[in-house]
Formats: sequence, structure tokens, C-alpha cells
Amino acid sequence: QVQLVESGGGLVQAGGSLRLSCAASGRTFSNYAMGWFRQAPGKEREFVAAFSRSGSFRYYADSVKGRFTISRNNAQITVYLQMNSLKPEDTAVYYCAARSGIHSVVAAEYDYWGQGTQVTVSS
Repeated sequence: QVQLVESGGGLVQAGGSLRLSCAASGRTFSNYAMGWFRQAPGKEREFVAAFSRSGSFRYYADSVKGRFTISRNNAQITVYLQMNSLKPEDTAVYYCAARSGIHSVVAAEYDYWGQGTQVTVSS
């Protein structure tokens, strides 16, 4: 069982930055592919970024490429999402997720989810 806890959300002006954190309780991410997803009101949950299970590869949605960076600490206990040049359309609840298989951009293929953290970008 993996428990994930996100933090770092908040209110920021357009063009600003935030860093989200996802901490795993009692586990490392070494056996899991990790992903960040987001869900805006009235919309489906969408892929944002992901690590491969080895951590060697990173994948990004086209909408965030060049602005967001996924990373993790050396102990592989915390995964981060650095978000720069934020836009109002980035406003959503952001979720961290883990799956025991290879990485995926499909939310339904992830086994574990955090509770989400709200990110609001004002214009």
C-alpha cells in the first residue's frame, strides 16, 4: 500500500511559480512510475507529467512542456512538480499518483492517488 500526500498549492498571479510536493508514507518510489494529473471544475482529470519507473525518463503534456518540471529527491521519497510561467488555464486540483507498471498518461491506470492540492492562477 502506498499513501501519497500532496502539498504546495495556493493562489498565484499569472506568470508566477509554485512547487508542488508529493510525499510517500513509508515507501520509496523506486518500484513505481509516478505521475501528476490535474482536474479543473467540470473537466476530466488530465495528465500533466510523469516519471518512468526507473526515473530515467520524464514525460510532459504539451500544454505544460517547457514550463513545468517533474523531479524527485535522492531518497526517492518525495516527488516535485515545479510550475513556472503559470497561466489561468493551469487552475485545477493537482493530484499525485503512482502505479506499479510502466509510466502512463491515463489516469485510470494508476493504482494510488493523493488527496489533491488546489492551484489557482489569477489573471
